Amino acid sequence: MLTPNEIEAFLDEALPPARMVEIERLLRDNQAAKVALAEVVGRRDAGVHTVGAIWRRRRLSCPTREQLGSHLLGVLSTAENDYLAFHLEAVGCRWCEANLADLKQLAAAADDEQVETRRRKYFQSSIGQLRRDG
Repeated sequence: MLTPNEIEAFLDEALPPARMVEIERLLRDNQAAKVALAEVVGRRDAGVHTVGAIWRRRRLSCPTREQLGSHLLGVLSTAENDYLAFHLEAVGCRWCEANLADLKQLAAAADDEQVETRRRKYFQSSIGQLRRDG
């Protein structure tokens, strides 16, 4: 059966995709799960929040975008890298995975742009320098 914490995480889309699918199926087919969901939603709507719910909603355990960028650059300490690996792989934080994927895409685009800029500079600097043998 689902725990209130797991339902909270489901509502916040803070679970790995496979678990989200399992819970969604359970909520469609299981009356007790529907009742548990209604109770959690009712508490949320009434303004009753647990420390865990606030922690998840504010993403207090998530690294910052700067920390994720430092991870890509390989400049974090071993402890920070270990935490990031745990957060991304074991916890499966979809928000941080998406943030990291975005940073990787930006880095790849920047690399492509730098290569093209360098190529253009080489070409511009060599105009008129080549001899014509003929």
